[in-house]
Amino acid sequence: MAEPTPAEQHLIFRQYLDAVGLHGMAGAEAVGLTASEWYALSQIALEGTLTSGGLAARTGLTTGATTRLIDRLERAGFVRRAADPADRRKVVIEPVTDSLDRVEDVVGPARRRIAEVLARYTPEERAVLFDYFTHAAPAFRAATEELREAAAHRRRPAPRAR
Repeated sequence: MAEPTPAEQHLIFRQYLDAVGLHGMAGAEAVGLTASEWYALSQIALEGTLTSGGLAARTGLTTGATTRLIDRLERAGFVRRAADPADRRKVVIEPVTDSLDRVEDVVGPARRRIAEVLARYTPEERAVLFDYFTHAAPAFRAATEELREAAAHRRRPAPRAR
């Protein structure tokens, strides 16, 4: 197989990212969540627990919007608030195990399909793929933070002339 041209590589990568994004949106819809709620639940599930402030930092939402998002996830049975075992004065958000089973029912078929795709590769090739994932995720998070900072800078009012 010939190496794709840079333009073809760009197109292939965009198609991949679009497919992942669309699957996330469809998964959210399938369990009755918005895309923001789906992402927040994913972050909570990945970490095991998060504080409201930690979730706000990861989502880029204000603390008030994050509180409302947590309220919605809690009402829907996806998360619960609990005392932080390390500091009982703090509250952490944790996933409800049964709700993660509901999510797994939705994303399980895609996981199986991706496992089939990965099985086509040698262990060495899979190591390269997972090395990419390991380094691409923080690169995307850094790029996301840059976008958020630029957007916040544009929203700041200009200093008044004297």
